[in-house]
Amino acid sequence: MIDDTDLLAKLDRQFLGFVSPTSPRIMAGGHPCQGIYTTPKGQRPKTAFIATHYNVDFSEHYIAPYLAARGYGFLGWNTRYRGAEDQFLLEHAVIDIGVGVRWLKEQAGVETVVILGNSGGGSLMGAYQAEAIAPTLGDLVTGAGLEALNTLPPADLYVSLNAHQGRPDVLTDWMDASVVDENDPTLTDESLNPFNPDNGPPYSPEFITRYREAQRARNQRITDWAKVELARLNAAGIPDRLFPLFRCWGDLRMMDGTIDPSERQTPMCYRGHPAVANKTPSIGRANNLKTWLSMWSLETSKCKGADQLAKFRLPAMVVQGLADTGVFPSDAQKIFDNLGTADKELHMITGAHYFEDSRKVRDDMADLICDWVARKR
Repeated sequence: MIDDTDLLAKLDRQFLGFVSPTSPRIMAGGHPCQGIYTTPKGQRPKTAFIATHYNVDFSEHYIAPYLAARGYGFLGWNTRYRGAEDQFLLEHAVIDIGVGVRWLKEQAGVETVVILGNSGGGSLMGAYQAEAIAPTLGDLVTGAGLEALNTLPPADLYVSLNAHQGRPDVLTDWMDASVVDENDPTLTDESLNPFNPDNGPPYSPEFITRYREAQRARNQRITDWAKVELARLNAAGIPDRLFPLFRCWGDLRMMDGTIDPSERQTPMCYRGHPAVANKTPSIGRANNLKTWLSMWSLETSKCKGADQLAKFRLPAMVVQGLADTGVFPSDAQKIFDNLGTADKELHMITGAHYFEDSRKVRDDMADLICDWVARKR
């Protein structure tokens, strides 16, 4: 971990906890919406960033001290689903993000809000802005929730930072296509096994095409089962159930550096060697049926970036670290291409997923973002 204690010593940090229009404070005391607002010591910045993830705690986000040290506010924000990915529902997450954006604009004195879509939070922040532009989730909530969705305060600028295209997209890209039975993680179709040396790497164009098709088919099989199972349970008065998901470190790009070439190491993923990581629980490891349909399904999820980004008309910037082992140059290019705004920039720069390479790499990335914001605000 990079030592940034010298930066933190020059900053103020304020913990925030709020109720949500669709979730009260729990009896133990915790608020559904919470985060840490980092600012230059003794200052009230007029421009501030906000970043949120589907389930990872972003309150102490690594970039906060770097942006705050350059004169900006940074709200590392959590929804009710921090650490509770298996329960995620997009409509309530968007409402919770609105609580943070509204606080920045109405209480913190911020005039320009920059939504930072980092890692898995990229498509979530994109979904928030898209919902603030043109609501689409209103049929899923009523009362205070519906009012909240229809009055979300939009942000002013958007930064995509080493962001996945969307939750269904990244899960499907990472799925091991050789899984035969979702209830038995040992069963494998060897003709599709990415870790079978007879298949590669390097992988042939024919294998890549067949593998990608099998990944999409695996996602659809789970979706088909989830819809039928949910209907069966609901008919018996049972609202939902959990189910596990296995073997999701199988993106061919993690093993073969000639596919979507960059400066990354191969074989490598966020959990080390993909062949080892693929045998352990990881992304999407547990889901409610409704969560699968809301977040992971290619067919039914609205957590896909392309549909949301097409609505954007605000200035946008896409930044991609070329040593990232889980987000690749083509992902950043697709995000850039999908942005509906004409005022957009794409930057491929040195750095791993969290720019943990060195202090200089983080400083260079922070300078790039802050220089762009200074030009656009």
